[in-house]
Amino acid sequence: MEFKQLQYFVMVVQQSSFSEAAKKLHLSQPSLSKAIKNLESEVGFQLLERTTKRVQLTESGRVIYERALQILHEADILQQEIKEVKWTGSGSVQIGMIESVKNWLPSILLAHRQEFPSMHVKLIEVLGRGDVERALRQYAVHVCLTNQFIEASDIVTIPLYQEQLAVIMHPEHRLASKDSITLADLEEETFIVTSVGLQTRQDIFAAFAEEGVRMNICYEVERFETIVELVRENIGISIIPQKYFAHRSDPTLVIKTTNSKTLTRTVYLTYLEKRYMPPAIEVLIGSMQMQRDSSMNWKEGGELDE
Repeated sequence: MEFKQLQYFVMVVQQSSFSEAAKKLHLSQPSLSKAIKNLESEVGFQLLERTTKRVQLTESGRVIYERALQILHEADILQQEIKEVKWTGSGSVQIGMIESVKNWLPSILLAHRQEFPSMHVKLIEVLGRGDVERALRQYAVHVCLTNQFIEASDIVTIPLYQEQLAVIMHPEHRLASKDSITLADLEEETFIVTSVGLQTRQDIFAAFAEEGVRMNICYEVERFETIVELVRENIGISIIPQKYFAHRSDPTLVIKTTNSKTLTRTVYLTYLEKRYMPPAIEVLIGSMQMQRDSSMNWKEGGELDE
């Protein structure tokens, strides 16, 4: 059995057609048909049911197809790792990130650029827990900066820093001139929150629940930038990471912290434990860990020790 036979077989299944698969593979249809027949002869049973309209898997063929997908995926990873072994100080790094780290990450990237000027950096927004795990395991990113605590045997999760969650409102809002705000002050307000499944939403809900305050949720959106635009129009108020507004002032918004000690979130560095990392990326990971907030004590498991 040859590797190319598995590639051909998978392509035929995915296209449900020998002719379409042949086009994708830049082969003649007779050559492709012969390769699949040879594969069926080698395994000793029929893999595909052929009709005039489409091609589909037999029950036995489905078993081979699922395994072939795994083999091809592992081969892709091997090819990527071979390239990365060659790229020590001149290559590329993919970093998954949440929005608010845009004000924490630049100084690290700048220092890394001075040491590895040829390194190409790609920043990819990765938000939900499942998205983080998939991005790491599918090699879409080398590391991920996230507010999701990933508890998995194959993923390393390191707490970097804790950030305050702040209330944002329109300058004409009734609470805009108030010196101190409590969560109770916000109980009847029109709230704009992030979508279900995002950790920031869970952190906010947990803080309100702990103080027994009900949230009046009227709008749900995917991104902080959308929240900010809605608040600018005085549609409602919201709570987002204070670091999102670091290093800039915005006269169209009022940003206030509360007296709540639980209205915070933790940002983590995550990466696959057994993935090979070229030296340049190891240095980058080390730089990120050097910026870890040393003023706070962390328990095992990534929790803050009060």
